[in-house]
Amino acid sequence: MSTAPAPAAPAGTLAPAATSQGRTARTRGTARRRARGACAALMAPFFVLLVLVFLVPVGGAVYLSFFSDDQPGLGFGPERTVFAGLRSYEAVLTDPTFLAGLGTTALYCLIYVPTMVALALLLALLLDSGAARLRRTAQLSLFLPHAVPGIIAAVIWLYLYTPGLSPVVELLGKGGISLDLLGVDTVLPSLVNIAMWSNLGYNVVIFYAALQAVPRELTEAALVDGAGPVRTALRVKVPLVRSSGVMVVMFTLIWSLQLFTEPMLLSQATPVVGGRYTPNMYIYDAAFTRNNYGLAAAASVVLLAVTVALSYGLSRWSNRDSRTGGPGEEGLG
Repeated sequence: MSTAPAPAAPAGTLAPAATSQGRTARTRGTARRRARGACAALMAPFFVLLVLVFLVPVGGAVYLSFFSDDQPGLGFGPERTVFAGLRSYEAVLTDPTFLAGLGTTALYCLIYVPTMVALALLLALLLDSGAARLRRTAQLSLFLPHAVPGIIAAVIWLYLYTPGLSPVVELLGKGGISLDLLGVDTVLPSLVNIAMWSNLGYNVVIFYAALQAVPRELTEAALVDGAGPVRTALRVKVPLVRSSGVMVVMFTLIWSLQLFTEPMLLSQATPVVGGRYTPNMYIYDAAFTRNNYGLAAAASVVLLAVTVALSYGLSRWSNRDSRTGGPGEEGLG
């Protein structure tokens, strides 16, 4: 017994399955367009600020660095702006004061960055472990100095550093300890102390928030395996907040390379800190004391290049180390 063939679809019409697939494809395309539009709307303010606050000033500095003000006629003629090419960059990179400022900043970073990261992580671990009593009060006490503007903090510490005004120096003198906190060998640690006081609490909050996200099952399992609090912190918690540590190191490094406010104020109280003590102070002096805006722009571009290179190198090193399973991830064995 033969069966009759199914009637063919009328000409110009699609099968139901093809119609459904086409409708699904159109729906997906509409959803993608809406998602892209939403992403563009949400990201637009960021890119507008990026262009206005970063790219435009950087472009202006790069453009300005290729020009200089020249006065013909032995300096008695009218001042004019002329194209100088790379002359300003050559002047910056061969200036001993600028190179000395870079060296000072590098030494400052070598002292400040490791100390800041280690102390912030230690305090965050103590807060997370519950070893610190009155945890809320401790968090507020650590973060409160960060709310103080940097220039106010520098003024406070300048008062505490200045002999004849400082109660700290006076108290040490009564105890037979003569200490010049603004001397040649102590002014850099004094600057580090100001920065530590101002920014420690902020970094503690970053580490503490990361530690709060660590699964408690891991720490409990480590304790069951016989690991003590110190070993649990070093072998379980610290590796899991490694990304936050990299972020703290990067932000602290970038801030350190922009050191300006604290040494500028301390320069009013000690001859050890000159007007070109750091690269930022060199830029300020070139622009507003010597009125050499081309030189200041060139120094700004050089400092930006150093900052970007160090940040990029740190990011690449962190990514490569994480792919190879960095230290501390081999377990508790």
